[in-house]
Amino acid sequence: MKKITMFIIETCPYCKAALRWMDELYEKNPEYKSLDIEIIDERKHPEISDRYDYNLVPTYYIDEEKHHDGAASLEIIQKVFDTALKG
Repeated sequence: MKKITMFIIETCPYCKAALRWMDELYEKNPEYKSLDIEIIDERKHPEISDRYDYNLVPTYYIDEEKHHDGAASLEIIQKVFDTALKG
């Protein structure tokens, strides 16, 4: 299993939707709850987010590889989760 790093901005509506879809996925597939996911608000932790190369939020990295940035969907998030699980 690989680590997921997710970058958000607290007030971003796309980030809020992504977090809701993540909760929905946890309920549908309890295995996802075992994922190691670090959620970083780029405005609160610029010293971390500045080390990564992305333009939009939410952004998902699996280990150090970017898998998605910008508005997400339930399907995109599920693909990120599945990729991380397969590790």
